[in-house]
Amino acid sequence: MIDLEPAAREIKGLLDGVGTTRMADGTPCPEYSVGALLDHLTSLALAFTWAARKTPPQERAGDVSPPGGATAEHLDPRWREVLPERLDALVEAWRDPEAWKGTTSIAGLTMPAEQVGVVVLDELVLHGWDLARATGQPYDCDPASAEVVLAFAGATAQPGQEAAREGLFGPVVAVPADAPVFERALGLAGRDPAWRP
Repeated sequence: MIDLEPAAREIKGLLDGVGTTRMADGTPCPEYSVGALLDHLTSLALAFTWAARKTPPQERAGDVSPPGGATAEHLDPRWREVLPERLDALVEAWRDPEAWKGTTSIAGLTMPAEQVGVVVLDELVLHGWDLARATGQPYDCDPASAEVVLAFAGATAQPGQEAAREGLFGPVVAVPADAPVFERALGLAGRDPAWRP
């Protein structure tokens, strides 16, 4: 089991520093503006909570942008309240040992639950860093989460894993081999650790 709380807490700590005039600003994730990234985070928190609880698709009801469909226009006007609530629910759902057993579904795909748990941590860490960089705030990735993201992004960077990487990460960014773990994870995930707005 992986603890999502440190990554979720880091995102929540960024929200007060996101001004409403920044919604159209770019982020290190080229397909998302700040507003679209917040919509994506709000949606994924709910979708991955359903995955942890193994909620059947017909019982899922909520405001979720489809994969790749997040936009600033779709962002809930109450995002400063809604996103922290959904992150808290997400953390709690994945603390249940049953969440990590068997298979579950996310974005129309059925996958081993353990793998889905790794994917959601990866999403929280990378998009938390994206949000921090785009809004000029510090970001602190805890060592355990950094190691998980490094292993996950590294596995997708291996030859023959192009299909698994498609739509998840951009091209690998070269980072010195002796760089800190989190910077190496960022590079493998297609992000430049030196990115600035």
